[in-house]
Amino acid sequence: MAEYAKLTTNRYAPEGPIELAGRSRAIARVQEFVRRAATGDGGVLITAEHGCAVEPIARELHLASRRAAGPYVVVECAATDAAAIERILFGAQPASVPSNLESVSAASRVAAARGGLLFLQDVTDLPSGAQARLAQIVRDGEVRIDGSPVATGFRVVASAPPTIDADVDARRFRADLFRRLSSVRIDLPPLRERQEDVPTLAARLLDEACAARGVPARSFNQAALALLGALTWPGNLRELRDVIDRVVGDTNDALVQVEHLLPALRLPHAAPAFTPSGNLREAKLRFEREYIASVLQHHDWHMASAAEALGIQRPNLYRKARQLGIPLSRVTE
Repeated sequence: MAEYAKLTTNRYAPEGPIELAGRSRAIARVQEFVRRAATGDGGVLITAEHGCAVEPIARELHLASRRAAGPYVVVECAATDAAAIERILFGAQPASVPSNLESVSAASRVAAARGGLLFLQDVTDLPSGAQARLAQIVRDGEVRIDGSPVATGFRVVASAPPTIDADVDARRFRADLFRRLSSVRIDLPPLRERQEDVPTLAARLLDEACAARGVPARSFNQAALALLGALTWPGNLRELRDVIDRVVGDTNDALVQVEHLLPALRLPHAAPAFTPSGNLREAKLRFEREYIASVLQHHDWHMASAAEALGIQRPNLYRKARQLGIPLSRVTE
């Protein structure tokens, strides 16, 4: 059963993962979860909406744990197709080695994580076969490498969208793997539920953006901070970071004011009128391309959220986007 945390003072600002910075009640609860989870050995499940960076929190858990000297291994569960993700996780095995659920190669990510932490990003995108193998490995605490049993000794931390419970109920995600991953569950609140933290986050992001561009440090005036704190940020921290980066790139003023923010916010505007052209097949392809591109843009080019909105699997969305010539340079996982 997941633990439930008490409120605590904020030790994550100004240092530590920026997702954990702030003093709102919502983020204070998460800070305590992370502090307590770092001392344990059970699985940790971190749920978050798109635009929230979970990986730095997983890294914080690793650095604060007794396994900090061990490896920290990240696996992007939705980065490729089912066969490829199985090779990444479990490795390619010679045909002479009998195939079984707990058998992995020495070059696999599972083997590489021994004695450390294995972070599974977007774990709900794992294909069913990989879920079954991983569930058994986590249950048994050992793998077979070249036929010999070896203790894994790693901790598993996974990220997932808040809809993972529905995936478990619908049997799209294995209930036994879910239970083992969620000994501790951390639900990262979206920015709209911690708007009082936005000025703190914005100031830190401004410092980071200035440092990254090698320009003198800047600050927001109160009106600018009030505007940032009043917005709901559907794209969460990624959207806030993008806005601030545009501000730093577009102005040289030492004091960032509301008039600097408004162009960077890129508020939506009316779309141009539709002009019929081409035959029916061409029109269908054009509509499909424009519709998928619009959905991707609406979801800040986050593939998992866009695929869910379109009602298709993420690998299929990747394939469709490439077929339609939709540029994927802005895509995030």
